[in-house]
Amino acid sequence: MNQPVVLITGALSGIGRATAFAFARAGARLVVSGRRAAEGAALEAELRETGAEAFFVKTDVRHDEEVHNLVDQTVARYGRLDVAVNNAGTEGRSGPVIEQTADSYADMFDTNVLGTLLSLKHELRVMTAQRAGSIVNVSSTMGARGAAGASLYVASKHAVEGLTKSAALEAAAFGVRVNAVAPGPVQTPMLDRLTQTSERKAAFLDTVPLKRAGTPDEIAEAIVYVASAGFMTGEVLRVNGGRTAS
Repeated sequence: MNQPVVLITGALSGIGRATAFAFARAGARLVVSGRRAAEGAALEAELRETGAEAFFVKTDVRHDEEVHNLVDQTVARYGRLDVAVNNAGTEGRSGPVIEQTADSYADMFDTNVLGTLLSLKHELRVMTAQRAGSIVNVSSTMGARGAAGASLYVASKHAVEGLTKSAALEAAAFGVRVNAVAPGPVQTPMLDRLTQTSERKAAFLDTVPLKRAGTPDEIAEAIVYVASAGFMTGEVLRVNGGRTAS
């Protein structure tokens, strides 16, 4: 398909924003979403300046009716949905398990897990009916390992990978593929918030075999690749500078 219809959640910054521009360069028609209307309108305008067809739909992925509306608006405008990138996520509140609460759990899981589940639900509603489509969920290196002080984030990304594999098995009979890309440290505002100081950031990046953070564009390239890898489903592509090699 020369101009696939691509939907991206969490598109206003970081990996989501880079992914939107990567698909725009590939000639896709875009629907971008996020929770901040002014930033969404600005992103829509920037994408259109590149020559891409694009529009923004304000969406909070924690709410079923908003995700339903997002997918329905996509189909109403373009007639179909070919690729969905479920990128909306949060790092939540760090700290040991004994400091976590029901509220901190809900803050994390409502965005990272419920948001992914609701996105999958409505994207698959369309894609299984059209018997074609590709979904890429955004996980993390922490979806395959543990990390002291980040129990809820780690658990949420393990859940995203479980959802990915289960949805892939359900969707395969309809010709729909579901995969995930799992970034390691990426130079985004989230990384700065997690590390807090330049010294802690440098120490963290020293644990990466390539000795640096990835860039949003590098992760976007991986997402575009996975979205088009026709014989791949139920897989997690880890793009993390070698952090899970040992």
